[in-house]
Amino acid sequence: MAGLPFRIDLEDIRFVLYDQLDIDQELTKIPKYEAFTQDVYEAMLDEGARISRDVLYPINGPGDREGCKLDRDGNVTTPSGFKEAWKVQAEGGWIGLSAPPEVGGVGLPHSVTMAVTEMFCGAAMAYQMYPGLTAAAARVIHKYAPEAWRQPIAERMFTGKWAGTMCLTEAGAGSDVGENRCKATPVAGEEGAYLLDGEKIFISGGDSDVAPDNIIHMILARTPNSPPGTKGLSLFLAPKFIFDENFDSTTRNGAYVVGIEEKMGIHGSATCTLALGDRGPCKAWLVGREHAGIEIMFLLMNEARIGVGVQGLALASTAHQFAKAYAAERLQGSSFEKWKDPTAPRVPISLHPDVRRMLMTQKVYAETLRSLTYRMGHRFDLAENDPAQHDRLIGQVELVVPVLKAFGTDIAFEMSAMGVQILGGYGFIGEYPMEQLVRDAKITSLYEGTNGIQAMDLIGRKLRIGNGALFIEWMKDANTECGLAKAAGFASEADAVEKAIGQLAQTTMHLGGLGAQGRLDLALVQAYPYLRMFGTVQLAVEALIQARVAARVIAEKGSTPHLAGKALNLRFYVRNLLPQATALAKSIQSNDDSCLDPALFQA
Repeated sequence: MAGLPFRIDLEDIRFVLYDQLDIDQELTKIPKYEAFTQDVYEAMLDEGARISRDVLYPINGPGDREGCKLDRDGNVTTPSGFKEAWKVQAEGGWIGLSAPPEVGGVGLPHSVTMAVTEMFCGAAMAYQMYPGLTAAAARVIHKYAPEAWRQPIAERMFTGKWAGTMCLTEAGAGSDVGENRCKATPVAGEEGAYLLDGEKIFISGGDSDVAPDNIIHMILARTPNSPPGTKGLSLFLAPKFIFDENFDSTTRNGAYVVGIEEKMGIHGSATCTLALGDRGPCKAWLVGREHAGIEIMFLLMNEARIGVGVQGLALASTAHQFAKAYAAERLQGSSFEKWKDPTAPRVPISLHPDVRRMLMTQKVYAETLRSLTYRMGHRFDLAENDPAQHDRLIGQVELVVPVLKAFGTDIAFEMSAMGVQILGGYGFIGEYPMEQLVRDAKITSLYEGTNGIQAMDLIGRKLRIGNGALFIEWMKDANTECGLAKAAGFASEADAVEKAIGQLAQTTMHLGGLGAQGRLDLALVQAYPYLRMFGTVQLAVEALIQARVAARVIAEKGSTPHLAGKALNLRFYVRNLLPQATALAKSIQSNDDSCLDPALFQA
């Protein structure tokens, strides 16, 4: 039993991609993707699943136990098998899946890339942070780095020859990026060249031995006489090794790891303190224009936040798959009908009602999160190739990014903890993989902007865009889905979701009213509960969509347990999970400010 099988829900992945999003038909109409057929997608999914199962998952548990090591020269050694996994991904083109072919990428649609990334993160989340951050940094370099460097450096990163990092956080500043103090001093006679002086902390993959040749650090710093706050930050490219005109390494640059953190989870990911300029000059080059650092970095951070949402989906789904496998095999107790009979045969715990409730909760959350996540990727695919719809589609993604990141990752943590509960005492010990999922999942609610910051972004920025235009369009689309679901035979469930959408709209107006009254503090107190409410309603809409699509497929091809389960998912969600939205609406609109009372903070 300790060797629980690692499983990927390929049946549901295919349902979302082909039946729900219809990518094998819709995306072939886009010139960029016309060469990708369903056979190509199937080959990618099958091979991605094989790599996840045979290459990545076997290094996950051992990598967690082994962790990373730092030598005196500031070099990090990753756990056994990580370099070999990187080599497999690099040689197969898996690092630059959605990157353009001209820079070494595959050019795969974002929706399919998300599916593959879900598999990889579910198999070995700590490892997958190395290629994930490398690809994100490479995209920024390809767009904003000095012209002569864009293609050569991005290609080296997308093909796995070089790795990449994102360096924002400093001691004392934390999530308040505007407090960063790292200095950038121009190098006389070298246009665009600077020397960096400072320290960055919590840098994922700040050093590693996975990429054979170099590491490119993307670093926020201040040039002389820069204004305070985020408006004074510029973005710089600092390599681990200085390179010549042929991009061959020459000398060691002065960006050294001086410590790696001992963490609750993701032990295989090197979380580093990076000293800049302490052990020799740290040379860097300006990326984009001066003082545009936070603007450019937001592109990287936005991608990273979506990536963290994919991690949340992966962890929630993996927790469910482990729990389902364990519950089907673990014999304990008799059936509830014969609980008084001591001679009754023992049954799998999957037959016990309380366990069934927990398994269903995991299942519904994992499948609705998958629906939301892939739909966001699909909108990127459409937006990139439809100028007339670009702003509208990207706006829909922008609105939901904080919900996907924050609500999705909190659900991942809760579903991983629920997996421990299903396994009982065995879930609590390291012999089984569930406790590692809980530890790994917790970081997802903290990095790339804590979930509280995501909530403030939602109510402070996203809801205010165009005087609420994004939310109004979201509400219109959600109500349209309710109408389609009613026509498909789900009237009572659609009515419940419509009511919840109305409550969300009322609550949104209520928060806006608090701001207009000068009670911004009270609005911010309720920011996260509001995001939680938004996420609860959003996943109800996803359940509606999936039930409707499944009904259509059943009518066309016949029923399967998976397809029939979509209607059950919807019924379960509406009756057991959606009522949380009503409770949150009442709580938010109560205007309770007791936690703000000054008496609570008196010494």
